[in-house]
Amino acid sequence: MSHYSGPLLTRPMAETLLAAHAASSGEWSGSLDLGRSNGSVALQANGWDWKGQHYPYPHKLKDRTIYYWDGDEFAPVSRFSGSLIKLVPTEWGAPTFEIDGIKMLPTSKESPFEDARRKVALVEPRGKVLLDTCGGLGYFAACCLEAGVGRIHSFEKNEDVLWLRTLNPWSPDPDEPSYGGRLQLAHADISQAIVQITDASVDALLHDPPRFGIAGELYSQAFYDQLARVLRRGGRLFHYTGSPNKLTSDRDVPREVAKRLEKAGFKAQLALDGVLAIRR
Repeated sequence: MSHYSGPLLTRPMAETLLAAHAASSGEWSGSLDLGRSNGSVALQANGWDWKGQHYPYPHKLKDRTIYYWDGDEFAPVSRFSGSLIKLVPTEWGAPTFEIDGIKMLPTSKESPFEDARRKVALVEPRGKVLLDTCGGLGYFAACCLEAGVGRIHSFEKNEDVLWLRTLNPWSPDPDEPSYGGRLQLAHADISQAIVQITDASVDALLHDPPRFGIAGELYSQAFYDQLARVLRRGGRLFHYTGSPNKLTSDRDVPREVAKRLEKAGFKAQLALDGVLAIRR
């Protein structure tokens, strides 16, 4: 799917645009790509012009929602197909996303993009062939490309998440010429696709699965055995876990994960909000 190149609006941004129009200003300056860049638009009586296209003034935008131009109106970046999935703005520019109101990326203390950058650094991706098991919005992939990864194979099961990526300017486009084909994105379930990956063909791994209650198969011993099979000896793995159920039960998911990884053939230790492991 090709990436969207039109304007993206949030309620605060639209309010400043409308205020400039009400003040009879002929121009508004700001970001129309969630903080990736800044520019100016020409304000007219019946709308505004940007990059050679005319748009109407937006009205009745909701909080915590991002809007894109669908050809007829500014529509929310959300879909419902069994679950409500939506792109959600953050104070950091780079958005997160939600599924049925559950936030999928940490955003309380820093940008989800910066969070991804710290985790990616743990597997030292420069020059390596890397497997990204659950691509999400692609922030791991973007940070790997930024860090000089040799090639990254990314998998994403959810078709609606792939659609969100096409509307998110912070998500890397596999067809971007400057990437030189280093990002290969597949619409597939890694729990099934991994059996097709050759033994010891991956230099590093990033595993950021949905929470255990949604995708328990991605925390199973059988899956960790597959991760060990495809990763070369000495290769690094970062497994995001968070701390689910820690306050409401005696479960310690990070330590459970570390034990299973050890059994699969890794040397594992807790790191950041997950587990860093090295293939023995």
